[in-house]
This record gives sequence, C-alpha cells and structure tokens, in this order.
Amino acid sequence: MTDKESSVRFSAAFALLLSILSPSLVQAADRTIVVLDASGSMWGQIDGRSKIEIARETIGKVLPSVSKDTELGLMVYGHRDKGSCSDIELVVPPAKGTEAEIANVVNGITPKGKTPLTQAVREAAEALKYTEEKATVVLVTDGLETCQADPCALAAELESKGVDFTAHVVGFGLTEEEGKKVSCLAEGTGGQYFQASDASQLVAALAATVAGPPMVKQPAEPVEQAKPVQPEYNTVLESRLSEGGPPIGESSDIQWKIFKAGANGEPEGDYIALEYKGGYSATYPAGKYIADVMLNSSIERKVPFEIKDGEVAKASVNFDAGYLIITPKRTPQDTAADDNAAVLIGFGDYSTTYYGLTKFYAPAGNVSLKGTIGAATAEETVAVKAGETLEHDLVIGSGVIDNKAVYAEGGLAVDSSEVFFEILSPQKDINGDRKSFGNTYGTGTKLDTPTGDFILAAKLGLVRGETPFSIKAGERKDVTVNLNGGVIAITAPGAEKIEIYEAKKDIQGNQKIVATAFGTEYTETVPPGDYIVRASYEGDRAQKDMPATVKAAERTEVAVQ
Repeated sequence: MTDKESSVRFSAAFALLLSILSPSLVQAADRTIVVLDASGSMWGQIDGRSKIEIARETIGKVLPSVSKDTELGLMVYGHRDKGSCSDIELVVPPAKGTEAEIANVVNGITPKGKTPLTQAVREAAEALKYTEEKATVVLVTDGLETCQADPCALAAELESKGVDFTAHVVGFGLTEEEGKKVSCLAEGTGGQYFQASDASQLVAALAATVAGPPMVKQPAEPVEQAKPVQPEYNTVLESRLSEGGPPIGESSDIQWKIFKAGANGEPEGDYIALEYKGGYSATYPAGKYIADVMLNSSIERKVPFEIKDGEVAKASVNFDAGYLIITPKRTPQDTAADDNAAVLIGFGDYSTTYYGLTKFYAPAGNVSLKGTIGAATAEETVAVKAGETLEHDLVIGSGVIDNKAVYAEGGLAVDSSEVFFEILSPQKDINGDRKSFGNTYGTGTKLDTPTGDFILAAKLGLVRGETPFSIKAGERKDVTVNLNGGVIAITAPGAEKIEIYEAKKDIQGNQKIVATAFGTEYTETVPPGDYIVRASYEGDRAQKDMPATVKAAERTEVAVQ
C-alpha cells in the first residue's frame, strides 16, 4: 500500500469514527468517572511516543471542554504496585470543577502494574451509586483483563442492577481482535466501544464520551446507521500558524467552539458546536457567530464570522505561533529523550509540565524551559518564530547511582527496604548541615544525581554510614555504603519494656541509653560494641540485666529470663 493510499484509508476511517462519535448518539453523562489504565504496558509506544505520554497530553487537551454541570471523577489502576490485582484507586471523586485536579493527577502517574479493568469498572459504578442514580463510566485501556475476571459478565450485572448505567470503552492501541474482548462492557450496557489507534482518535473518543453535552443513552440493540447525505456547506473555517502560511489541516491539537454572537459582539450562551480539527466545513443557520479557537489548550483566538443565505462564510484564524520539539537528555551525545526528565515550559501567564520528549505549540516570542532529572536541573530560553518548527536539545547533566549497603567492609550485603539512602553535598554550611540532592528507601534502588562530587549516606536502625563518590553526565555506577553494624535480637518473656545501654560508663558512672522498646521482643541494627540489655516488668518484679556483644555483620541473640 502506498503512503497516499494509507493516508486516504486513515482519513476515511477517522471520518467514520467522528460520525460515530456525533453528540446525538454518544454524549457525556451528568455524573461520570473516567477509569484510566496505568498498567505497565502504558509505556508502550505509538508513533515513537509512550501511550501514557499521549494519554496525559490528550486528557489535558479535552478536559477544558467538559461542561461545568458535569460531575467528573477519575479512577486509576496499576499505578502503585507491579503485581497486585487490587491496585485500584479513586484518585478524584466525582464532582463539578475537577478538571484541573484530574489533569494534575494524570501528569504524575507512573504506570507499573496489572490490568484489573473489570474490578475497576465495578468500583467506579459503585462510587457513582449506579443502583440508585444515573451513572456513566468511561474506561480507557490499552490492554486486556489480567486478573481472571469477566468483563462481559460484569456488563450484564451492571445493566440489570443499574438505574441508568452506561459504560463506554476506549481501546487505546488495541488490535481489532483484542477490542472484541472488552467491547462487551460497552455493548452490554448500551454504551459504545471506540478503537483509538493514535492521539487523534483518542482525543475524538474522549471528546465524545467526556466533554459533550448531557447523555442520551443508546438502545440496547444496534441501530442501522442511515446512509450519510452529502452536506452543502455554508461555512469554511481554517487555522494557520503564521500570516499567509499554509492551513494547519487535520490536527486534534486545535479546538473550535462555535458560539452565536450577542448584541455586544461577544459569545452568547453555550457553544453550539465543538470540533477538534485544524479546519473544517459545516452548515449552520444564517446569523452572526464567534469562533473561540484554542491551540494546545494554551493559545486562544476569537474570530467573528457571519453566515448569509445563499453564501459561503469563510473565517481564518492566525495563531502567530510555532511548533517546538524539545528533547531532554543527560548528555549532548544522547540520541533519544530521557523519559525520566520533566520539562516545565512557560510563556506569558501559561505554564505546564511534560515528561520525556516534549512537543507543543507556543506563540512567537521567548519560551522558558526548565528541565529536571532528579535534583539535576537545566534552564534555557528559546526564541520562537511564527510558522517555524523548532527542534531543541535540553541537556540536563545527570547520572544514576545504584544504592547498595553492607554490614561490614567487604562483608554481607544488606537486603532491606528500610535502608534510607540520601545524596548529600560534601561541604557543610555554616550550621554544619549538608544540602540534600535526593533520597529513597531500599537497597537495590537508584537515584538520579547531578554531576560532580557527592556523598551517599545510608541509615538503618541505629547505624549510619557515608561513602563519597563522583559522577559524570550519562554515567551509571554502583555506590556501596558500609553501615558497620550488626543485629541484636532480644526476647524478654513478660517484660513491659526493653532498653539497650552502652556497657561502658562515663566519668560519673552513668551508662548511655541506646534504644528503648515496649513489649517482649525487640530487634535492632546497632553499631558493634558491648551493651547491657535491661528488661523491666510491671509490679514489684525486679529489672533484669544481660550483657551482650555485637559484631559487625553478625546477629546476636539475647534472651532475658
């Protein structure tokens, strides 16, 4: 198939999808929860971009169009635990005006786990009180059920018990065969299944299910679609990035809201049409209108136009903007964007954050860029010209260290999720404190690190160690901290309190207390040395002391009888 044939076939398929998504058939309900797939497969790529990146951008683009009367919520699965089928969370309860909160939450999601989509839809329906009130769930999934549940059986249950329940399913990147295995969730509840193979189709699906006017539920049985009638257009709308430049054409980055014009020349009432295209043709009744046009949800233009009987009205908007492709990387030699990088962009009063490869439109002028990978940062300002595509590398000098710890030099490695690792500056400030450049828990973890000289500190229980290290941009190295500690395990049947003291007395004859615990058992990591273990009891029972010696990388068990 030639590129031209492929393009024609895709355009026809996309046009058919948009006709299916017509607001007269599928429109957003008053109370809706979007169930978002955040399983590990969302790191898969479409056209060179991860699916989670596309979902973040698309959701941020569509949410501003949600009706102010819609109560919208967000449920996510697979975002906290790699192997759990119960990793489902209602992160934003359904309410009016939640769009900004939802966009912010989605931007911070890191896909990890499984795909318990059936249970997630069930919990979303229950959160909407589907047995008592009208409710809609929009499931966006890039995979099939992985937790031994039956989405088709759930559809039948929800349809039979619900007052007016509808589920729409967006198969993001699914094959046609895979789509058949989840479409029953929609078909069984009077909803629709949407095949979204790229960003444009995902925008169209979410615009129809989330951002449209109040919903009219479909009949349970499929209805044969009437053959389309070739319209006679009386309105042609176009957009350009620069004066005299070519029309943008098919692009879901542009949102058109068409309003009737009031007596003062401003938009009047609610919008009568909503489109996500660079330009399009349509038929509207004769009269005066205002097109409110948004590019990337950040650049807004308003264009008045008038339709007269027997004439074709034409309106064109000039965004006076350019297109930027920012590649954040750790070294100038890197060939691909770093997915761990956050890129904060800003122009005028607008700012937002992207992750990894960053593509966006900006008005002509200066655009500020701030890239971060862990504690490493880079800031630049780039000049944008109207109509140009600017490709720019944002180099964020950073390396990676793999955190390790041992109980003794050359000895047993520590395997614990409780070890606290922190990157510190080698120099202390006037108060004797060191600046922190990031921290985490657990051996075997990693930390993104700025370039230069640092100290990796580790703490477990009552022991702490430090190791100096140096790192270059793009470098990854193991850094091991010697904790110089051993484990003391104490049992004291019947005790109310257990205390550990240093065996050595100071000049006044006092012993320094090391640790205190309440109960009959206590296990702690402590520095090597001689100790006194003291057990205290309720009532008149006397305290008991036991000597103990702890060696590095060894376990000492003490029983106080």
